[in-house]
Amino acid sequence: QVQLVESGGGMVQPGGSLRLSCTASGGIFRLFSNYVMGWYRQAPGKQRELVATITSGGTANYADSVKGRFAISRDNGKNTLFLQMNNLKPEDTAVYYCNALRPEAANYWGQGTQVTVSS
Repeated sequence: QVQLVESGGGMVQPGGSLRLSCTASGGIFRLFSNYVMGWYRQAPGKQRELVATITSGGTANYADSVKGRFAISRDNGKNTLFLQMNNLKPEDTAVYYCNALRPEAANYWGQGTQVTVSS
């Protein structure tokens, strides 16, 4: 059974920090360590957007909107993806999801974790 389980969200004030985690298991994610993985987010009324990616070897890329504030990392031994989010802004408010950047992965999404940035 394929599972993506995101956690670590919450409500913080602008300028605050959160660390998100995502554990992947089953099916295609048995090969987690081979995949480029990403964090996505979806704000109310908006399309899901990709905010950060990381290769199997640890090379990271970021959307301009989060560059310099977010850091993606992974633990291949534990099939876990992380997103350290610093200096959070109200526009970062969204549900955050993780997934592999592979066509077949589009069939599998977790429940996401809500991040709310508000004073």
